[in-house]
Amino acid sequence: MVEQRNQTQSANQAIADEMKAYLQACLANRYFMGSVLVACAGEVLLSAGYGMANLEHNVPNIPQTKFRLGSITKQFTATAILQLQEQGLLEVHQEISAYLPNYPNGEQITIHHLLNHTSGIPNYTEFSNFEQQKKIKVMLDDLIARFSSEPLEFTPGESYRYTNSGYVVLTKIIEIVSGHSYADYLQHQILEPLGMLDSGYDRQELILPHRASGYIFSGEVYQNADFVDISWSSGAGGMYSTIEDLYKWEQGLNTDTVLSAESREMMFTPKVVIREAENGKGYYHGYGGIICTHYGRKLLYHGGGIDGFSTRIARYPDEQVSIIVLTNIDAAVVAPVISITNDLAAILFNQPYELPMQRQVIELDPAIYDAYVGQYELEPGWVMIVTKKSDRIFTQWAGQERVEMFPESSTKFFLKAMDAQRTFVVDETGKASYVILHQGGRDRIATRVN
Repeated sequence: MVEQRNQTQSANQAIADEMKAYLQACLANRYFMGSVLVACAGEVLLSAGYGMANLEHNVPNIPQTKFRLGSITKQFTATAILQLQEQGLLEVHQEISAYLPNYPNGEQITIHHLLNHTSGIPNYTEFSNFEQQKKIKVMLDDLIARFSSEPLEFTPGESYRYTNSGYVVLTKIIEIVSGHSYADYLQHQILEPLGMLDSGYDRQELILPHRASGYIFSGEVYQNADFVDISWSSGAGGMYSTIEDLYKWEQGLNTDTVLSAESREMMFTPKVVIREAENGKGYYHGYGGIICTHYGRKLLYHGGGIDGFSTRIARYPDEQVSIIVLTNIDAAVVAPVISITNDLAAILFNQPYELPMQRQVIELDPAIYDAYVGQYELEPGWVMIVTKKSDRIFTQWAGQERVEMFPESSTKFFLKAMDAQRTFVVDETGKASYVILHQGGRDRIATRVN
C-alpha cells in the first residue's frame, strides 16, 4: 500500500510539474495572468497564481486573489432557485407571471425557460446602448424594465439563445420569493454553508483584500479594462471569488450541503441542445451550466467574461476532476481560459496538446493580404471577418472586437492576444477559398462566403 501510494504521489507530482511548465509558457506569451487550481479525487494537484493581480503596484496573483466571475455566477443563481423549489416556495415549470404578474408575456415564460436560456427574452448586454449605460449604477427593477418591453426573439421553449436577461429575472424572483436581497440570500444560504468566506456578490464601494484589477491585452500592450458598474451584472454575473473557494463550491456539489441529490441531478441533466458536435455527441444546457463529452468523458462547465476578467470552471464528475482558471485579462477575441482549461485536462488525461511557443513576426508585402480579405463561415451564423487597414491585417468574429494578425509565413498568421493561428488556403482565382483555424490543439475550417 505504501509503495502504491508513493507511486501515485510521484505520478501526481509529474503531472503538476507539466502543468506548471505549460502555464509558465502561457505567461511568457503575455496573454495569461491569473490563478489556477486543478484537483483530482479530492487531492489538489496545483493551486497557484501567475502574473500580476495589479500591474501598477506590482502585486502578484496568488491562490487567494479575488476575481470577478462573470457568468459563473449563473451556477449560484440556479442553485438558489433549486433551493427555493426544495422549500416549496416556487416550482421551475411555473410561469413567471405567478411571481412577476406585470412582466410582459410572463404567462408564456417559465422559470425553466429562464434557467436554460430558452425564454426568448433578448440579451440586454447586446443592446447598442449598453456600453454607454454600463458605467452608471442601475437598480434591479430599472434593469429589468430596459429589456422586458422588448419583443421576444422567439416563442418560449422553441429555441436556445444565451441571454443574461433571463438570469436577471431569476434574481428578482429569488428576492421576491425569499424575502431577502440576492446578495444576502447568496451569502447565508450558499456561501456560508460551504465555507466560502472569500466570495460574495460584488459592490463598487466594497474594499476587498487581494482584489485583482482587470486588464485588456491587445496582443501588444496591457490596458486597464473599461469601468462597468457591477449592478448591471446582477445574478447573471455579479460575483467575485477565488480558486480555493470555487473548489469548495465544486466539492459541495458532491454533497447535500446546499442541494439535495435530486436537485443536483436536475441541475446537471441536459435540458436543451445547444448544438450537435462533429462526433455526434451534443452540447447541452442544464440549469446554470453546460453538459458535453470531452476526451471521452462527461464534462460539466461554465465560463464567464466581464470587463477585465475571463473565467472558467470545469468538472469531470466521473473522474472527480476539477479545473478552475480565473484570469484578470479580458482577451480581445476569445478568452484564452478555454484553451488553457482544455490543455490542462489534456495533461491530466494523457491526451495530446501543444505547448505555447514564442512566434516570430516576419516582413511581408502587405499586398498579399488582399487575397485574404473577406468573410469566412465556421458554422451557420458564426462568421469570421478578415480586413486590411494601413498595411495591417485583422480578424474578428461578427459582433466582437477586431484583433490584429501577425505573419509568420506568407499564408500563416498568429494572434498575440491568445494561442491561436490562422492558415489561409488560396485557390486558382488567387483568393483564399478557406482558412484553417488552429486553436486548442484542433484544426477547424472556415469557408469563404463572399
